[in-house]
Amino acid sequence: MRKIVYITAILLAASCSKQSEFDAQGTFEATEIVISSEANGKILNFDIDEGEHIDVGTAICTIDSTQLHLQRKQLTAQQAALLDSRPDINKQASSLRNQISTQKKELNRIENLLKDGAATQKQYDDIDAQIKILESQLEATLSTLNKSTTSISNNSIALDAQIDALSDLIAKCKVTSPVKGSVLVKYAEAGELSSAGKPLVKIADLDNIYLRAYFTSTQLANLKLGDEVTVVADFGGDERHNYKGHITWISSESEFTPKTIQTKDSRANLVYAVKIAVKNDGRLKIGLHGEVIL
Repeated sequence: MRKIVYITAILLAASCSKQSEFDAQGTFEATEIVISSEANGKILNFDIDEGEHIDVGTAICTIDSTQLHLQRKQLTAQQAALLDSRPDINKQASSLRNQISTQKKELNRIENLLKDGAATQKQYDDIDAQIKILESQLEATLSTLNKSTTSISNNSIALDAQIDALSDLIAKCKVTSPVKGSVLVKYAEAGELSSAGKPLVKIADLDNIYLRAYFTSTQLANLKLGDEVTVVADFGGDERHNYKGHITWISSESEFTPKTIQTKDSRANLVYAVKIAVKNDGRLKIGLHGEVIL
């Protein structure tokens, strides 16, 4: 009986000793980005593969933009025809300006004759009235021509906006990666139809990975952003590797201890999530188990 009790005590001590080897547990995660389509059309090519590392600006796929090109070409032609219809204000007003200039010269001549008594006041008044009529006609003509020009210019600006919108859609038919990272999942293939908002690929930066570990409130009192800790990656069996980690985020709210996580204090029901940044040497993977030693 004493032997059984002794063996049980050893096993319990070993279990406690193993649990005390770490201060917190968690799994490795990375910032994942789902890149979605912003255009409608058939996917012409999709040349990247799952697991492939890509850089910022790497082409992911191309969506057929033939109809968009044709629409833009049509609008460009409409705009050119519209601009050609603008009136030539100077030419259309030149005739009235010439008449006004001629009548003013005649008015000066009559004025001189009137001083010498060789012309009548009625002749002077008739020419002066004619000048005023011509000036009113010129003003009305210029107003009409300016309004027409303004209307054409505004319509051209509206067409410019439509052309720019189509150019933007055409540019979005060439999907590129906004970040560098590794392709985790492909959601489409060449030949399929794409629509705006449809997920195309999921990418994660595996070079900068982090461990999401869980600490009790007691442990949290001794943690702060920027602290350096030791992260132990468990690759299964006896293969374990240590990494330097830095605390980059501490949750402000507690949560119930996840079922897959053990804590320093087995009685703790509530824990706080903490992100620990780790430089990946190529061996760390998303979902890998890890432990933290303070």
